[in-house]
Amino acid sequence: MNSGASGWLLPILGSAIGLGFYDLCKKHAVRDNSVMPVLFFATLSGTLFFLFGAVVSGQVFAIASCEWVHWWLILLKSLLVGASWICVYYAMRELPISIASPIRASAPLWTFIGSLFLYNEFPSLAQALAMVSIFGGYYLFSVMGKLEGISFRRHRGIHLILLGTLLGAASALYDKYLLGVIRIPRNTVQFWFSVDLVLVLWLAWRIRRTAFPDGRKFIWRWSIPMTGILLIMADWLYFYAVGIPDTRISILSLVRRCSCLVTFGIGVYYFRDLNIRGKAAAMALILLGLIIFAVCRS
Repeated sequence: MNSGASGWLLPILGSAIGLGFYDLCKKHAVRDNSVMPVLFFATLSGTLFFLFGAVVSGQVFAIASCEWVHWWLILLKSLLVGASWICVYYAMRELPISIASPIRASAPLWTFIGSLFLYNEFPSLAQALAMVSIFGGYYLFSVMGKLEGISFRRHRGIHLILLGTLLGAASALYDKYLLGVIRIPRNTVQFWFSVDLVLVLWLAWRIRRTAFPDGRKFIWRWSIPMTGILLIMADWLYFYAVGIPDTRISILSLVRRCSCLVTFGIGVYYFRDLNIRGKAAAMALILLGLIIFAVCRS
């Protein structure tokens, strides 16, 4: 592929589409199912897929080389992401996908708010308007949710999806430290993050099954391994696009977050969600806020 827009556009569009179908498979996998084994086997499938690619490319030993201090830092990222995914997977089981997916797409807002505290930055007028737009979308979702008996203040699924999104935003800020400050090679981070995450989720599953059994039977579905594989493919395409010279990370992130259009467009019909027009308006407000953020950072 060539550098410039023609070089990064196709891989980032592929990443967005992959993320959209990843969310659809995730919803299919956890619906009326035991969450922890679904999450573990999906992550294991994605990790094995990544390791297979590393072995085939002949780079497995190179990317596995890692200093101990870096390994511990990557393990912290695995713990952070593991906690985020546990929250999100449980939320996806309980919420309509037409609510869960757009809320997840608003993660750049929380990353931006986190950067305000870490780097003492203050929002411009345009960024403030973007925040108002996104929170306006949240408000519309709360109105639509009430029509379906979902209270944004009391529903456990809403609490979990928001907590998972906040943890995901914290992970994005931590990625900047790992990759941009101490400069651990990207493939090394992805390799050990994937391996460590399998161990973290296996331990979490064991603790959940022993101390807090949920009483649900685990049902194997084809969507479980596809969930992990689609995420690995989407991430690989995203990092490929990031590595192309003269690309703007703000634009890449925005296009990638448009994955919620795929999830929303297909999911509302497949899962037969209700109140589509109102939810579409709420999602449009969130996307408008993300577009303003992208333009401000360009």
